Amino acid sequence: METIDIKAEARSQVGKGSARAARRAGLVPAVIYGNKETAVSVTLDANQWRQLMHKPGIFSQLININVNNETHFVLPRDIQQHPVSEEAIHVDFLRVTKNATVAVGIAVEFLNEDKCTGLKLGGVLNIVRSKVELNCPAISIPEKLTVDLEGLNVGHTIHISSIELPEGCTPTITDRDFTVATIAAPRGGLDDADETEDTEEVSEETEEGKSDS
Repeated sequence: METIDIKAEARSQVGKGSARAARRAGLVPAVIYGNKETAVSVTLDANQWRQLMHKPGIFSQLININVNNETHFVLPRDIQQHPVSEEAIHVDFLRVTKNATVAVGIAVEFLNEDKCTGLKLGGVLNIVRSKVELNCPAISIPEKLTVDLEGLNVGHTIHISSIELPEGCTPTITDRDFTVATIAAPRGGLDDADETEDTEEVSEETEEGKSDS
C-alpha cells in the first residue's frame, strides 16, 4: 500500500477547550504516540482528513505526518466521530518503524460469484468475517485478501488456512482454523431431483466453457 504524506500543526495546548477551538477553526485534533517516544498533540486540516478517512482500509493506511519539519511514520489507530454528523472529532495515530509488525484488520474480497457452483444452485454466500486481523510487516500491509469462489459448492466452508496470505503476514488468531465464509444452502433446501438436474446443468456449462476455450 502506498504511503500518504500529510502536514499537521503542533498543538501547544490540550484539553476540551483547545480541541473545541481547533474544530471551530476547521481542524481535527489528533495525537501521535508509541515507539517509546513522547506523545505529540497536533491538528489536521479537516477537509483533507475527511477525504482520507473515507478511503477503504484507512486503518491499514501508512501515513507520513510532517510536523514542524519532523516526519512521523504512523498508522491510524482510532477515529472518534460525531454521533450525528459523523465528522472526525479526534484521531489517534500509532508510530511504527520499518521493521515493526502491526496487527491490522484486512478486508476480504470474494471473486467469481458468477462461477460459484453453490450460488448457481441457489445457495447463499454467508460472510462470517468481512475483515481478518493479521500481523503484518508495517511497510507491506496488504490492501485486501481475495477468495476465489469458482467451483465451490453448497456446504463449502472457507477457512483462513485456504486463503493465501501475503508474505510475512499471519493471523492474530492462532489457536484454531477459523471460518471466513460459507456457501449456505438456500432456505428450504433443494429437492433431490432439482439438485441433480441443476448440478448436471452446471457441469455441462463448465464443460462447454472448457471446449470453447
